[in-house]
Amino acid sequence: MPTNAPGSPDSPSLNDLLHAASRTFAIGIDLLPEPLRSEIEVAYLLLRVSDYLEDNESMPPERKAPLLERWVRVLRGEEGVDELESTLAAVPDETADALVARNVRIVHDGFLSMRDVARDVIGRHVVDSTEGMARWALRGPDIPDEAALDDYMHEVAGRVGWLLTELFADRIPEVAARRDEMMVLGREFGLALQTVNVIRGLHSDWERGWVFVPDEYVPGRMLPTELFEEGRRTREMEVEILDRLVPKAEAHLAAAQDYIAVIPGRERGIRLFCLLPYLFAVRTLAISRRNPRVFEEETKITRKEVKSIYLWCRLLGRSNRWVAWYAKRLSR
Repeated sequence: MPTNAPGSPDSPSLNDLLHAASRTFAIGIDLLPEPLRSEIEVAYLLLRVSDYLEDNESMPPERKAPLLERWVRVLRGEEGVDELESTLAAVPDETADALVARNVRIVHDGFLSMRDVARDVIGRHVVDSTEGMARWALRGPDIPDEAALDDYMHEVAGRVGWLLTELFADRIPEVAARRDEMMVLGREFGLALQTVNVIRGLHSDWERGWVFVPDEYVPGRMLPTELFEEGRRTREMEVEILDRLVPKAEAHLAAAQDYIAVIPGRERGIRLFCLLPYLFAVRTLAISRRNPRVFEEETKITRKEVKSIYLWCRLLGRSNRWVAWYAKRLSR
């Protein structure tokens, strides 16, 4: 389906694309102060284009890496967006990520129009992340150990923590003063959200051909892919795997809470932007680890829980003591 020309009455806005692609991150992005709001909106959409090229089910793996490399060249200004746009317009895919990808010119125009300092930070980290995705697209679902899992998660999420921290340091003196520490914690924040995604999406990831359970986590001589074959997996195996993944997620989430504690209360929008996905992840992890069907269906928190967390954060989210208490409550 051809993409409408940017600026035409029927073309989507960046915010339209954001809300089409995300139910939860859009909530926090809309709370950010300008110009951060617009810049992080574009950064999110740039990465959604990369994500689509990396994990869509419409293209064979051997086609994905060259397209990711072409996207890198577009971001670096080494070639125009026309050929990539034409390729993506022809993909028969009606998912939200495909919608963002088909409108790559609108997203790219937003990238070119931002402040120089933001374009430098965002472009650098999106390029690095996209190159990492290309490497993994060629490598395929080969995750022998936790180090390999961390490598993958760093490329798709840890680098996002670095991107955001650099943007925050440009605005917030407290972050700038602790930049090195915050870069470490920012990466951990990204790994926290991605580890929870791995746990809640165990079955859906397998359906698209990926299993993010490291080989070393699987009991006996069974391969991770065999866990999802009928009759092969026992409840004891599930418990043993979750006993490795859940504490890992909890450790990353503890670092994420330390990160949020540095964001001052006066920066209410930025604090809420960080706090909401953190608490959504805390709650998602809690219901995933207690869900006997986590290996059979994707775990999601309800819209009612999302709304409740959002309202409580708006009311009390400036307090680090409250955040610690509420996170503990959500984790039950």
